[in-house]
Amino acid sequence: MGLLSAIYSLIISSRRFIYSAGLKETRMLPRKVISVGNLTLGGTGKTPAVISLAKEAKKRGFKPCILTRGYKGKAKGPVFVSSGKKSVLSVYDAGDEPVLMARKLEEIPIVMGKCRYCAGLFALDNCAPESIDLFILDDGFQHWRVHRDIDMIFIDATNPFGNGKLFPEGILREPVMALGRAHVIVMTKTDAVSQEQLSAITGELKQSNAGAPIYLSVYNPVGLVNVSGEIKDIESLRNTEIYAFAGIANPSYFKTMLASRGVKVVKLKEFRDHYIYKQKDIDIIAHEASGLTIITTEKDMVKLSNLKLPANIFALGIELSIDKEFYNYIFGRL
Repeated sequence: MGLLSAIYSLIISSRRFIYSAGLKETRMLPRKVISVGNLTLGGTGKTPAVISLAKEAKKRGFKPCILTRGYKGKAKGPVFVSSGKKSVLSVYDAGDEPVLMARKLEEIPIVMGKCRYCAGLFALDNCAPESIDLFILDDGFQHWRVHRDIDMIFIDATNPFGNGKLFPEGILREPVMALGRAHVIVMTKTDAVSQEQLSAITGELKQSNAGAPIYLSVYNPVGLVNVSGEIKDIESLRNTEIYAFAGIANPSYFKTMLASRGVKVVKLKEFRDHYIYKQKDIDIIAHEASGLTIITTEKDMVKLSNLKLPANIFALGIELSIDKEFYNYIFGRL
């Protein structure tokens, strides 16, 4: 282990010890808490998973509220990204993922705050208390301040642990043995790897956590939408050449999803994760596309609303597809 990763390891180990030894208190919110997290830096698909969980919770009669850090958002929390009636923060203030969640979950309150315990109390103080009976903690696996009733972790099947090294030498936020804390493990993007690879990853996961159930999931394309809300069936682009761009952690899977619907990606222009687009970026993209339909991700599209866009830019809508037993298990434990 290099010096920087060793320093990082010392920091996370010290933080874990402080809470486990009771030197700092892990606080309990007065509602049930489900945490969605990962072991690596981005790319596992947590945001669509949080959206799917919130929708399913609502469908089953729960009254969920999402608590999120709001990565790269400039607003000082706790503050509503959405009150459950309307979005109140911009991408600049909240970050791209919370705004995407707010647009997809119009009836579910979303609160941004570095301290998720404070964000939960803020939600209860500013909503009718009976309107919230469940908190979904976005990116909560390393957030020690709040007690979780269910700690679930999402693993990218195409790149589960990177090179096996901690940040900054690798993509691990914690050592793989930290999987032992998880109550539930979900492998995402399982359609992009072979059965042999899935078996090997499953074996490795069971070595770190023999007790947690492991569920397999994929992200299914469900349609295309442009910035003005016009909807297009993705099947209309089958066997059609398109130009794609994305500023996400794993753009190759984005291309895989498009290809799974028979779309021919002539070029995929990649930007860094959470990239903030400028008008010149869109102008270059439009020029390079040369009249082809342009497709990006929903996370990228929320950052384009203040820019002048050609009419042929669409976002690919996706949904988490997972065995119904996963939801039965999660909500049955509450």
